[in-house]
Amino acid sequence: MNSFPAASFPPWVVLHLPHDSVEIPAEVRGQFLLDDRELAAELTRMTDHRTLSLFAGQEASTSAAAIVRATVSRLVVDVERFEDDEFEAMAARGMGAIYTFKSDLKPLRRSLNAGEREALMAAYYRPHHAQLEAAVSAALEGHARCLVIDCHSFPSVALPYELADPRASRPDICIGSDEFHTGTALANAFVVAFQREGWSVGLNTPFAGALVPSSRYRKDPRVSAVMVEVNRRLYLRERDAAPLASFVDIGNRVRRCCQEALATSGL
Repeated sequence: MNSFPAASFPPWVVLHLPHDSVEIPAEVRGQFLLDDRELAAELTRMTDHRTLSLFAGQEASTSAAAIVRATVSRLVVDVERFEDDEFEAMAARGMGAIYTFKSDLKPLRRSLNAGEREALMAAYYRPHHAQLEAAVSAALEGHARCLVIDCHSFPSVALPYELADPRASRPDICIGSDEFHTGTALANAFVVAFQREGWSVGLNTPFAGALVPSSRYRKDPRVSAVMVEVNRRLYLRERDAAPLASFVDIGNRVRRCCQEALATSGL
């Protein structure tokens, strides 16, 4: 397979990859109620497979942009959720920072005591957010601005936990925005760039929002954010997450669209 060219993003960009990992640490495996086959199937359904390559390229280490990637699967800890379930809407479906239910809303994990939950947050959640905080702070200190691109993919058919109609068609690309951290010009620039590439684009559909560090959330206008979600049908065989022959081309096009959007966004 041909290698990706290195992504070319400005040094004030942070690429955030919260759901790319499939890692289940051995010390956590016993918490799950699934056998190995069932767990592998759930990882296939719930992982944003190969988004590191899609957004950063195979030569990610040469990118000027900071890359903040979760080290463990979202089934272990979902770093995209609010730490406190009181503020996390998905906690009502058993999918707060610590998942208790699968994508089909059936049990995933045995009940954890407070100490076990705290251990997971201390080991995986808070270090990830500390890294994100540091990357954003470095961009602000060096360039007086920062854009967090929240990098995701999504299944072509809605999973049960989404509470959406599985028969509804889904766009090729979803752009997510935040009313404080994503200006209209920035959101439009991303929508238009992907449309020009020939893809159908949904704004805040089927997913919405964009992530920034909690210390900056709705407080610091120098921090911008946009979420880019790529429909997995474009680059994966979804039943087993194997890359399609189009994978390299799709990655090149995704990165080109992001770069074009930055050039026209006014940031």
